[in-house]
Amino acid sequence: MNRDEANRLAVTRLTESDPVFIDVGKAGDVVPGMKPNMILTSGAPLAWEEYVGLQRQAILWGAVFEGLAATPEEAEARIQRGEIVIGSTQRLGCVGVHAGIYTASMSVQIVEDQETGTRGYCHFFEGDSPRRLGFGFYGEDVVQQLHFVEDVLAPTIGEAVRRTGGIPLQPIAKRAVQFGDDLHARTVAGTLLITRALLPALLDVAREREEDVRRTLKFLETADHFFFRIWMAACKATLDAASNIIGSSIVTAMVFNCRGFAIRVSGLGDQWFRGPHQSFESRISGGRWVVPEGCFTSGSDCVFSECVGLGAFSSAAAFMLQIYQGVPPRMMVERSLAMYGITHGEHPVFTIPFLSHRGAPVGIDIFKVVDSGTLPAFQGLVVDQEGGVVGSAVALPPVECFHAAAAAYRKRYQL
Repeated sequence: MNRDEANRLAVTRLTESDPVFIDVGKAGDVVPGMKPNMILTSGAPLAWEEYVGLQRQAILWGAVFEGLAATPEEAEARIQRGEIVIGSTQRLGCVGVHAGIYTASMSVQIVEDQETGTRGYCHFFEGDSPRRLGFGFYGEDVVQQLHFVEDVLAPTIGEAVRRTGGIPLQPIAKRAVQFGDDLHARTVAGTLLITRALLPALLDVAREREEDVRRTLKFLETADHFFFRIWMAACKATLDAASNIIGSSIVTAMVFNCRGFAIRVSGLGDQWFRGPHQSFESRISGGRWVVPEGCFTSGSDCVFSECVGLGAFSSAAAFMLQIYQGVPPRMMVERSLAMYGITHGEHPVFTIPFLSHRGAPVGIDIFKVVDSGTLPAFQGLVVDQEGGVVGSAVALPPVECFHAAAAAYRKRYQL
């Protein structure tokens, strides 16, 4: 098929996906290819010696948490000897939020696209503390958060979702956008809606495990980003279903690690096209517009939300974020409108009320990015190497990724 036909098929896969939250399980039991001595981390794959900063720290502490080593020093030695294997979240169907640390004993949320059978996996949100393993931090407080997830939250949510028979996520996402979520920086409505969907089953579970359900609901009271991890698994399943379509120039992944940014394109298989770190177009905490030295060190795969038309692509639906981002609503509308110029279609389900319910721009085309010079905006959380979260802002990927992908496409398809 020609490029237009291939792109139409890719966008159809993106818009007609039917992701359903079906279960919770230990990564070592349910993620294909996950091994007991493996640690997964976010971003395009790197050799061990290339990992630096908080992402490197997160990997080492992940080994300690899993019991693969007693200290970070021992973990490093075992990695260098090949006794501990570092893997890419992307290659195993997972999404790495921040450093994206997955170990075999950690619980993951499982989402399946009912249209294609493709599955996506994402670890649990462990709370709002700025000290988290995904940010590269470790200590008794971090360990307690992780044990709460494994001992209480994950088994309780898992039992509840199994009793529901599966929760369709697209209707929840649709309503969340209508209620002011962008499903990246803001998932307040999504969390309330998924809690409501789980509540009857949680009440059933409470007959057997009342205290666990009580603690789970207490956690969900303030865990505004709980739904985001489930939605990331949905995005992974959706985007993988739209991948590997011969001839398609649609972007099916945007990620970054401690070394830089990278994209993947449907018609170019598992190749990663890399560039330097992203730049920021709106302020971060404290009104600073310049990102301090030593940031970006934890990485993330969270830009998947923009790849399906949400996040910064749907800024005009999430005016509540104007204070968070430091920009007026007018600029948020302009940002959404600009994204229509680099995408291949409009989402028939995710519509933006302020734009007269126009479908969200979906299907980033590398050639439209290169030809127009407009870069796909996305929400970015800034993590400082020395002290946790610096802030959040709207970011832009490096144009080098798109030029490299376009050149590779022309070479492969002899254009």
